[in-house]
Amino acid sequence: MVANSVEHSVCTPEQLARARANGQAFSNTHPRAVLVHFDPIKEKVVIAFNDKTEFAFPPDLAQGLENASPEQLSKVEITPSGLGLHWESLDADLSIPDLMNGIYGTKKWMQALAQKGGQSKSSKKATAARENGKKGGRPSKAIAAPK
Repeated sequence: MVANSVEHSVCTPEQLARARANGQAFSNTHPRAVLVHFDPIKEKVVIAFNDKTEFAFPPDLAQGLENASPEQLSKVEITPSGLGLHWESLDADLSIPDLMNGIYGTKKWMQALAQKGGQSKSSKKATAARENGKKGGRPSKAIAAPK
């Protein structure tokens, strides 16, 4: 076998039938995206599902969409499964279930997002820091006594 080759196996008709049945059962019990668009006023990607619900997210959180123009964002497609979004011009693909679970990219991307959030500045954060400073600063971590 060559180093970078992939070995393919052929599935039996029974395996294929079982996979199709499982897919149909999943489709019958889980919402699938039927419409998607970018709303430039709200600055959100809006997904409509076959159960009449909607989900929206700000594209600047999503890996691959963070620097996209409204025109690029408007050229979004739903994948055939109804479980993914695809932007051809951005070479970006996102999983709808992941988006709905707050996962907007790879683990590394999510860590960078979390780090940005921790660096945010707000009047509440500044007030809390000043109050904490008046009390002697951040409390030291307790050291556990040996057992």
